Amino acid sequence: MQYFITGTDTNIGKTVVSAWLVQHLKALYWKPIQSGLAEGRDLETVKLLSRCSEDDIIANCYELQAPLSPHQAALMEDKVIQLDFILATYEKLNQSRPLIIEGAGGLMVPLNQTALMIDLIQKLSIPVILVTRTTLGTLNHTLISLEALRHRSIPIAGVIAVGKANDRNLHDIESYGQARLLAHLPILSPLCYKSLSSIQLNIPLCYPSETKNPSGIPSPSTIQPMTPSSLPRPEGPVCLMKTTKNT
Repeated sequence: MQYFITGTDTNIGKTVVSAWLVQHLKALYWKPIQSGLAEGRDLETVKLLSRCSEDDIIANCYELQAPLSPHQAALMEDKVIQLDFILATYEKLNQSRPLIIEGAGGLMVPLNQTALMIDLIQKLSIPVILVTRTTLGTLNHTLISLEALRHRSIPIAGVIAVGKANDRNLHDIESYGQARLLAHLPILSPLCYKSLSSIQLNIPLCYPSETKNPSGIPSPSTIQPMTPSSLPRPEGPVCLMKTTKNT
């Protein structure tokens, strides 16, 4: 059981989601590319939030100081991110353990002069869990990301939403995106092992291929309503807010 954790944006909650999955799946954690090293390593956050052991953490392939896109951060240090090196490292990993791989930024972030993050995901050939916001703008960002994954025939395990509850947006992500909503993680305060472990993984994860659909695009007959899409829509007329024109 292996999953690549990507997001619709940077600072979307990928590391918290990764820690949550490592915790519940008793998985190994690997972030091949870490930029913004001056602000700390994400692997340390995962270790703290999941309470996994040092042996459950796989060393980063690339550690870059600047909090920039990987290709820009690498350029500042006269480095070039090599996909072949990352893939060779992946082949040496313990394949008998569940594995959570966290990406950097979103799908289309450049890694070098010729490759994007989505190119690395495609070469790894493992299902993706897409982390997205619950707030305004998430529908556009989420649907674009799902479309990009399907265009590359990358299997989609599902979506995990992070933020304040927004039943309409989560319903529409499932409906328009034709993707499983695996979980909703609220903003946690304090963010710690105890608060994160209190959120249960109620939906069993599986590879999309187990549904005989490696593209990750479910047919209408196989889509199962899930919380919160099963919740009733608010009744009554839609309230339109009045706005003033710019002058």
